Amino acid sequence: MTTQDLGISIDTVWMLLAATLVFFMQPGFAFCEAGFTRSKNTTNILFKNFVDYMIGSVAFWFVGFGFMFGSDGQGFIGMPNFGDLSFYHNAAGLPTEGFLMFEIVFCATSATIVSGAMAERTKFSMYLVYSLFISLIIYPVEGHWTWGGGWLYNADPSSFMMSTFGASFHDFAGSAIVHSVGGVLAFLGAIALGPRLGKYDKNGKSRAIPGHSLTLGALGVFILWMGWFGFNPGSQLAASGEVNRVAISHVFLTTNLAAAVGGLATMFTCWIKYGKPSFSLTLNGILAGLVGITAGCDMVSPTGAIIIGAICGIVLVFAIEFIDKKLHVDDPVGASSVHGVCGILGTLLTGLFSVSEGLFYGHGAGFLGAQLFGILTIDLWTAACGFILFWGIKYIHGLRVDKRIEEEGLDIYEHGEACYN
Repeated sequence: MTTQDLGISIDTVWMLLAATLVFFMQPGFAFCEAGFTRSKNTTNILFKNFVDYMIGSVAFWFVGFGFMFGSDGQGFIGMPNFGDLSFYHNAAGLPTEGFLMFEIVFCATSATIVSGAMAERTKFSMYLVYSLFISLIIYPVEGHWTWGGGWLYNADPSSFMMSTFGASFHDFAGSAIVHSVGGVLAFLGAIALGPRLGKYDKNGKSRAIPGHSLTLGALGVFILWMGWFGFNPGSQLAASGEVNRVAISHVFLTTNLAAAVGGLATMFTCWIKYGKPSFSLTLNGILAGLVGITAGCDMVSPTGAIIIGAICGIVLVFAIEFIDKKLHVDDPVGASSVHGVCGILGTLLTGLFSVSEGLFYGHGAGFLGAQLFGILTIDLWTAACGFILFWGIKYIHGLRVDKRIEEEGLDIYEHGEACYN
């Protein structure tokens, strides 16, 4: 075995280990969502998280991978591969099937974010349609523009991004590409469904509908925090050599600091604003910090990571309140705020705090402009697709369960089995 072969083998093991950690985020999402909702819908919540991964695995392998990585990044969309992976050759020598697995778990993450926002009132059959659509079209197309080597990521001097902004869009592990996409779809899905029964009184005042288990929610957040160490450092896609081991270590640190400070910022903001530190909001604050740092975890300093985590943790409290009490959008787990608002915010803050290209480090506003343009493009695409998808389902077949089913719980009526007996 040559030194080069050994390096590729080490990189492959690291990539697959990271993919495993990201896969383990699925039970993290499942526990978090189940804990923040009522016990009568727990089977439905858990089932949807399994379905996201099952459908995403098959759909992304069959055509999504080709749509995302085909055509060498050229054009609006790649070419469908119909399960044939021979078209793709990794520049670093990583096995195509291993790289596909790494991409599948990211695709599934984007899909599963929406589950919590649409919880407790969505027809299971129609949720399957949504999950298939994001894995087939929404995620692969915007992924083609970015990680697939497409026009938003094109750093050639003559490219649109370089000639317009002097910089290309950057999203290291998915604040925009994964999380804001899931957050925007979560927001639109919650609007299309309407609020849960009893969420708002006749005057429009919001009523709290407590989840049934903060224990499950806390366990879910712990699992997600751990899984993020595959999500962000794993996106380096290599571990061999000094450059890669230093890069991975840096991303581990920035990711962890942003999560910790995001939680602290939310805790103290709640304490000041409401008179008591909220545990459930603090859990979401940890996730807000993680989402916010994901775009620039490789480019910002530890101090920058702390600032990004703090900003996301503070903004989260006000975003959740605004969406609930002002917009009257019922999002049971706060996915729109955590993934949507903080995904967008983290992408933009990278344009300020990037050590190599950021505005606050004396590199001008070009990179910030590229970040702003990129996130607008990705989320406008997502919003257009989400509108067509959710309102199409709503008016063609119906998106929401009947009133009686919602009142008595989806577990029995949708699946014939309760989680708790």
